[in-house]
Amino acid sequence: MLRYVTHPEVHVDPAVPVPNWHLSERGRGRAVAMLEQPWLAAIGRIVSSDETKAIEIAQLVADHLRLPLEIRAGIGENDRSSLGFVPKAEFEALANAFFAEPERSIRGWERAIDAQRRIARGLADLLTPAERDVLVVGHGGVGTLWFCFLNGLPIDRRYDQPGQGHYFSVDQQTLRAEHGWRPIDVV
Repeated sequence: MLRYVTHPEVHVDPAVPVPNWHLSERGRGRAVAMLEQPWLAAIGRIVSSDETKAIEIAQLVADHLRLPLEIRAGIGENDRSSLGFVPKAEFEALANAFFAEPERSIRGWERAIDAQRRIARGLADLLTPAERDVLVVGHGGVGTLWFCFLNGLPIDRRYDQPGQGHYFSVDQQTLRAEHGWRPIDVV
C-alpha cells in the first residue's frame, strides 16, 4: 500500500518563496495528530518532495518511526514561480483555471498536463508491491493530478482535496486509489 499525504496548513509569508514556507502551528499540530493513524505502523519507506512544508511533516513521521527520509526532486507542487505569491481569492481563480484548462499555461504556471506527467514519472517506481507500505508526502495540486492519472479520470478540480492535510491510499496491485481524500488527523 502507498499513502499519498499532503502537507497541512502552512505559515503564509508573501516575502518568502512558496516552496520555502513552513508548517503553521495548526499544521504542525495536525501532523502530530496524524502519528495516531493506525496505518502509520505499516510504513517502511518515506519519500518527500523537496519543498520545506512537505519535508517538515515527512521528517516528523520519519523520526517517529525511526526510518530514513528520502527527499526527491521532481515531485513538488506545480510550478507557479511566474507569479510568486498571490492573495487567496486570486489563487483560487488561478487554480480553477489550471484544472479547467490543463493544456494551457495559466499566467505562466506549469501546465496541469505537464505537472501530471512529471508527478506520474516521479512516483512510478513506488507503485510496485513491497514488503512494507510507502508514505509519500507532497502537495494537493499535483496529488490531485496523480489521483486523476491513477484512476483514469480527466484532470478536474472536483477531485481536489477539500483542504490542506489530506491523504489517499494507492493499491500497488491494481495501481488505483482505494478511496478519495481523507483528513490526516481523523482516525
